This record gives sequence, structure tokens and C-alpha cells, in this order.
Amino acid sequence: MTHTETPTNTAAPTLVLGSSGKIGSRVARALDARGVPVRLGGRRGEPPFDWQDRATWPAALDGVRSVFLLYAPDLGTTDSVADIAAFTERAAAAGVERIVQLSARLPDEGRTATEGLMADAEAAVRKAGPDWTILRAGWFFQNFDEGFLSAYVRAGTLALPTAEGREFFVDAGDIAEVAAVALTEGGHAGRTYELTGARGLTFGEAVAEIASAADRRMDYLPLAEEEFGAALTAEGFPAETVALVGDLLRRIRLGGLDHGTDDVRTVLGRAPRDFADFAKDASANGSWRA
Repeated sequence: MTHTETPTNTAAPTLVLGSSGKIGSRVARALDARGVPVRLGGRRGEPPFDWQDRATWPAALDGVRSVFLLYAPDLGTTDSVADIAAFTERAAAAGVERIVQLSARLPDEGRTATEGLMADAEAAVRKAGPDWTILRAGWFFQNFDEGFLSAYVRAGTLALPTAEGREFFVDAGDIAEVAAVALTEGGHAGRTYELTGARGLTFGEAVAEIASAADRRMDYLPLAEEEFGAALTAEGFPAETVALVGDLLRRIRLGGLDHGTDDVRTVLGRAPRDFADFAKDASANGSWRA
């Protein structure tokens, strides 16, 4: 498809959704470093934005010409497609010219129900009208020190149903830099980027690298999927979240993500950050002190 790309209006604010999270906060900082005005999109933003309260959307979109779209609670949940379709329609009507959406890596066929929802959410962005760029990101490095895996790693044992499946983990900062480029520079409209790190690691290998950097014992424990789901349920996670995480980890276990791409290098002109450097820096900051 040929796109006539709309020039970015850098005087207008860019709405960054999920601005308090791992990715959104870094996108906001990357845009600020480029001198781009940022409107923080979240419940504590001014004006506030809430995916579950559509009455907050018009004020958040007022005067905005570009949007970093990160759906909460998660792109693979049942409400995501309808919410994103409604939001992007509202955004187009408000004069938004460019949308950069954070998504996840998806197989071309044999998709799970969760992956099908993610693909449908992407389709809603593509159909909305504004220029679009989709960022299909691998699992973030920061899931190990800021995300839901951090408490388990800090406790010394990470138990997951991924067996020897490999993932090309990617740094949240690299994702944010790619997003900032796509939001402010030409040449990215109509593109879907698959953002990965340079090395594929099993979760066991990732834990071993973290343990080496932190100079303490940490173990990876392979679990059956049923055991993992029961453990999440016992911790109070809702059934939809348990199913979603199970789908994503199953994809890794079955080898569906055992490949990397050069898309980070293509966009940024440099190699992606290495997991070992992340582990060293996070350890130096005390992320995994017992």
C-alpha cells in the first residue's frame, strides 16, 4: 500500500497513553528530549484519560496531532478491539494525523484467541484514517525488574511454563526510541515493525545472566501450564489475565518467537541494547537485592 505521509506538527502536543508505565514513560521522555510537547495520557494526567471512561477522551485529544497508543489493561483483553476502534475514530475526527501503536509479536497463522484480539486491535488502527505505525514488541527486559516477574526474580526463583523456548527480549528504551522516531520523522507511515533484541534466550538463560550480574543465586523452575495458571489464580489474578499470560508463554514454549529481526537497527541506526548490559545496570541499581 502506498501512503502519502502527513508531516508531523511538532508544535502540537503528542498524546502518550500509558504514560506512567514502563513504555509510555520512556516514550514521553524520548519525545521531550526531541523538544516535542507531550500530553501525559493517564488517570492522573491533565486532563485525565481513562480507557474505561470514554467521557475523558475528547479533552485528552483536544489539539493533539499525534498519539502513542498503548492500551490498558492489555491489548489481548476482550474490550480492547471495541475501545481502540472507538478511540481511533474519535481521534481521527479530532484531527489526529499520526498514530503509533504498541502491539506484540504475532505469528502469521495459527493464532491463539489472545493473539487474534491483538491482530483485530491493530486492524482497527489501520482502518481509522490517520497515518499509522505498528510496533510489535517482544517481551521487555524490564519485565524482570519493573514488571510482574520482578518479585519472583528478587525472591530467587522464577517458575514459568516456557521449558526451553526462546524469546528475543527487547529493551523498553529501544522500543521508546523507535516510537519517538515514528512519531516525529517521516518514512514510517504504514509500517509494521517487529522489535526484538539481538539474542534469543530461554527464561532459564535470562535468569542465569541476571544471577551472574547480581552475584547471587537465582533459579529457573519449569512448570506445567496448569500449575502456573493455578498459581496466578491463587495470587488473585483475574481469569482473563491468567488466560492471556498463558497464551503468550505457550507461544514461547512452542518456539513461535524463536527468531529476531533487524528492525531496531533499521529505525535507530544502531544495534539493540544487549540483555547482559541491562542485567548489569539493573543490578547496579539494586533491582534484585534480596
